[in-house]
Amino acid sequence: MARRGGGGPTVEARRRGIDGTTAACDGVRGPPPAALASVCSAAKGRGAASGERNRTLRSVPDFPVRPLPRFARIRQALPSDRIDDVAATVRSELERIGLTRQLKRGASVAITAGSRGIADIPLVTRTVADVVRAAGAQPFVVPAMGSHGGATPEGQRHVLAEYGITEQSVGAPIRATMDTVELGRLPSGARVYFDALAAQADATIVVNRVKAHTAFRGPIESGLCKMTSIGLGKQLGAEQVHAFGLKEHIPLAARLSLEHNNVVAGLALVENAAHELAVIRATLPDGFLETDRELLETANAYLPRIPFEHLHVLVVGWLGKNISGSGMDYNVVGMWRRIGGDQVPNFERIVVLDLTEESDGNGLGVGIADFTTRRLFDKLDLDKTYMNGLTAGALAAIKIPIVLASDRLALGVALHAAGVHESPRVAIVRSTLELGELWVSEALVDDVAAHPRLEMDGPLEELPFDAHDRLLLVSQPHTRADVPSRAGV
Repeated sequence: MARRGGGGPTVEARRRGIDGTTAACDGVRGPPPAALASVCSAAKGRGAASGERNRTLRSVPDFPVRPLPRFARIRQALPSDRIDDVAATVRSELERIGLTRQLKRGASVAITAGSRGIADIPLVTRTVADVVRAAGAQPFVVPAMGSHGGATPEGQRHVLAEYGITEQSVGAPIRATMDTVELGRLPSGARVYFDALAAQADATIVVNRVKAHTAFRGPIESGLCKMTSIGLGKQLGAEQVHAFGLKEHIPLAARLSLEHNNVVAGLALVENAAHELAVIRATLPDGFLETDRELLETANAYLPRIPFEHLHVLVVGWLGKNISGSGMDYNVVGMWRRIGGDQVPNFERIVVLDLTEESDGNGLGVGIADFTTRRLFDKLDLDKTYMNGLTAGALAAIKIPIVLASDRLALGVALHAAGVHESPRVAIVRSTLELGELWVSEALVDDVAAHPRLEMDGPLEELPFDAHDRLLLVSQPHTRADVPSRAGV
């Protein structure tokens, strides 16, 4: 996807020492438009008058680099409990709480779908819709994702499609709007909003994954309460909760919303470290807060981590909204980068190489890295990236790091910037979501041997790059959105 937003000379033009006017004129085929004719003539005149100077400016610098060490592939043993029959478990849970007895025949029922690539989410959503339909009610799906998708109905429908949630795959209409109704105000002054289409329905069912949030620590983080207060709050609701404080206002806004909205049930999901569903639990609205509290502890026990407390360089293959709400998970790369505190784990320099297609140009989280590639930079949609960062109050996460031409160059420059001359401690991961397989530099081999969950899975070798200096080890994203639905929907 082409980069949007901003202006001025391109990165290539800036590297070559060309000003914005000259770059614009060079891009004109044939005679320039009248509005540009005199400007282009002057710009070309400047170039002709200073040919020797321009030849000097056009040279490409040789950035300082360090040689890359040898790497070995390793495996990390992670918890792998899973639910074998997802659809049957969803049905059983909804039956346990008596959902169908609460739905009147012919009632319209909104079912939430968020902006994360949760395992088996098309199957889960379809099964909820089937249960609603079997009760004689009429299900439809509403995007519940705050400001994501560029804060437009079309953009939010597109985000759902990227995760396999379409009208065909879930067997129900998808109705999207950014309109909301205001349900009330909290003592702090924060306003609480609710999706207008869901509000018009007879009932709403909230579906979400429970996990650690990437911006704070608390007894309730990401889960049913967040989906109720932020997801269904759309951009207005998300902005209010972020502005007044996530830790305190997610549960407060959810409680107020549940007192005034039409939510009849919630379905909480927990994934294991292999990105498969390990827990599915239905609850009535009065159980939302307790379910979030209890399942957060379960989710944290499954959370995969990079098994080293100190690295000179961490290389992350893929950034993406389908990987983490923050693009790369602060819980993995260090929460101190977002909220301060002790620098544990301490990954001195971070390189991120690419952006997932499912992110649709939203590069939130690129600012966590110190270095990135031209390939990732060219995929950024700055409008979407900035909208997400501004709504979430995460300005540091949308700043652009140093952009380099290739993976090989980014790694070499990062090693130089780390200031280590011997035995660099470097790890390479596909993403902060895929941590069962890693590649480590020679200096980490003894750490691997001493770790009970780690084992070597290959010899030390030179890193493989293609003809364009792209790192082949992580050239393909194996992200959560790639987890197949076992029902094939």
